[in-house]
Amino acid sequence: HVYEVLMFIPGTEAYDHDDAVLDAQTISDIVKKSGMVPEFCSRKKESIDKDGDVVRQPPPDPRFLVRRPPVVTIMGHVDHGKTTLLDQLRSSNIVDKEFGGITQHIGAFLVTLSSGESICFLDTPGHAAFSAMRGRGAHLTDIIVLVVAADDGVMQQTLEVLQHAQDASVPIIVAINKIDKDNADVEKTKQMLMQHQVQLEEFGGEVQAVPISALKGVGLLELQEAIVTQAELMQLKGDPKGLVEGRVVEAQVDSKRGRLVTAVIQRGTLKRGDMLVAGTAWAKVRAMFNDSGNMVQAAPPGTPVEILGWKEIPSAGDEILQVKKESEVKSVLAWRNNQKSKMKQEENWMIIEERRKEHEKQHHAELVARRAQGLYRKRREAKSKESQARPDHPQFSLVLKGDTDGSVDAILDVFDTYHSKKCQLDIIHYGVGNVTESDVEIAATFEGEIFAFNVDLAQKAAALAKEKGVPVRRHNVIYRLFEQLVDRLNHKLPKIEEEVVVGEAKVLQVFQITLPNKKKSSVAGCRCVHGSMSKKLGVKVVRDNETIYTGSIASMKYFKNEVESIKKEQECGIGIDDQDFVFQPQDLIVNFETKEVDQEIDWDHGF
Repeated sequence: HVYEVLMFIPGTEAYDHDDAVLDAQTISDIVKKSGMVPEFCSRKKESIDKDGDVVRQPPPDPRFLVRRPPVVTIMGHVDHGKTTLLDQLRSSNIVDKEFGGITQHIGAFLVTLSSGESICFLDTPGHAAFSAMRGRGAHLTDIIVLVVAADDGVMQQTLEVLQHAQDASVPIIVAINKIDKDNADVEKTKQMLMQHQVQLEEFGGEVQAVPISALKGVGLLELQEAIVTQAELMQLKGDPKGLVEGRVVEAQVDSKRGRLVTAVIQRGTLKRGDMLVAGTAWAKVRAMFNDSGNMVQAAPPGTPVEILGWKEIPSAGDEILQVKKESEVKSVLAWRNNQKSKMKQEENWMIIEERRKEHEKQHHAELVARRAQGLYRKRREAKSKESQARPDHPQFSLVLKGDTDGSVDAILDVFDTYHSKKCQLDIIHYGVGNVTESDVEIAATFEGEIFAFNVDLAQKAAALAKEKGVPVRRHNVIYRLFEQLVDRLNHKLPKIEEEVVVGEAKVLQVFQITLPNKKKSSVAGCRCVHGSMSKKLGVKVVRDNETIYTGSIASMKYFKNEVESIKKEQECGIGIDDQDFVFQPQDLIVNFETKEVDQEIDWDHGF
C-alpha cells in the first residue's frame, strides 16, 4: 500500500520496495494520501517502568512486632459534643496554648493514661475528610468513637458515621454524651442505636457504650479504658524496624516554620535525616514535633508527629513511604508525575469527546432546521484591495483556516455575533486546510493576521509570513483562539482620555478683586472637602449638579501666600483663568487629572 501511495507523490521515483522512508515530509504525505492525519511524537522515550515507583514492604515477621497505641477517630453529629470531648482529652491545656499565639493543635495527639497505656486520637474535620481518607485506602483509623447526645439520640450524621465504619470495617465504641442535662435519656438513646443494628454489649452484642459528660469531665476514664480494652482484643502491633510507612493526617504552610505535615507512623521508626515520599511530594526530615510542640528525636509506630522538611505539600490521606537515597526519590517522583499526567490526559480526552458529541448533535439539529426552512449560508465573496474602502475607525483584517468545514462554520457563526462599532472585524478569506503561501499573500495585502485552528503551517508559508511580517496565530482550543482575537482587537483600539477626580473644594464666600489692568474679577474663598487641590491640574466648577466651567487655576493662595497645593480641610482663595466668570457660594470646584486608559472591545463571544 505504501509503495502504491509513493507513485502519487512527486519526487519519490527512486524508492524501491525494500527501501525505508526516513524523510519526515514524505512520511507525512504518505499518511495524508492514505486519508489519515499524521501525528509526530518526541524521539525521547518517555515511558517510565513501574520499577520506578516505591511500594510498601512485605508483611513483617510476627516475632519482631511490638504493641503500638490504637489510632482513634472521634466522630458524631453536629453539636453532640465532639469538640468538647476532644478538648477534655487534651486535658484542656490546648486553649491556653492557642491564646498564647501559636496554635499547637496538629490534628493528632497522644494521650498517656495513668496505667502507662497510650492512645493516639485523630481530630479529623468531619465526615468528608474521613471519607476522602477511606477512598484513598487509608485504613489509618483502628477504632471510631461515636459521640451521641443523650438528649437528641441518633441523628442523620450519626447514621453516616455508622455507614463509614461499616464500609471501612472499623469497630465502634459509643460515647453517650450530655448525661448531665435534665432532658437526657440514656436508655432511649441505646434503644435508638439498637434499632439501627448497633449491637450493644449489655444486649448481647459487641459494641461498648459508655455514658459520659464531656463538659463536666464525667466518664472519660471509663471511655479511655474501653478504648484500651478494644485495642487489646484487636492485638494492635507494629514493626519498629525497617523502612518507615505512615499516613498524612493534614498538611499546612506555617508562616514561621514553613511546610508542616502531620502524620501517624504505621511502621518503622522515623528519625531526622530520613527521606520520605508522599504522593508527588518528598521530604528530608529536618525536625519532628509532638502535639505539645516539643521536638522529638524518634517516632515509633502509632505516634503522631509534625514533620518539617517537605519540598512540596502532600494531600491528606496520602501514604508516606521511606526511600534510602535521593536518586531513588527522583525516580519515584518521575514515575508518579508521569502516571498523574497520563490520568489527566485521559480525563481531558473524555471531556473533549463528550463536548464534541454534544456539539455535533446540536450542530446537526441546527443544520436540519436551516435546510428545512430553505436557508443556506451565503458564501462570502472574496474581496480585492481596490474594492475595500478603508474606514476612519480602526479595522482588524484576518484570514481564517480550519481543519474541517464544521470547525470553520462554527467559528464563522461566532463571528456573526460581532456587532461592535469600535473596531471593524473584516474576514478577508477563510477556508479548510493548512496555511499556504496564498493565505500569507492575502493577509499581507490587507495588513491582516492569520488565525489557524487545528492545522499545520508549511515551511515555505512560515518563511514567507516571517518575510512579510504576517503574524500566524495557531490554536487547537477554540476558546483560546477567541481570547487572542479579543486581545488583538483591543490592541487596535486607540487609548481614550479619562478624568480622575483628585480633590474637591466648596465655595464659602466670593471676593471681588481689582486686577492690574483695572478690571474686576471674582475669587472663591473655599475649603477643601475631599482629597487635595493642585494648581497644576485642571478644574471644573459644578453648580446645581451641572458643570458650568472647565479650565485651569490661575491663582491659589493660602492666607496671603501663593501655593501649589492645598490639603483636606484647609481654606484657600482660588482664581481661575476666565476673569469674567463669577463664583457663587456653594459652588463645587472639582480638581481633576486626565489619564489615558486602554479600551476594551464590547463583544460577548460566549466563551
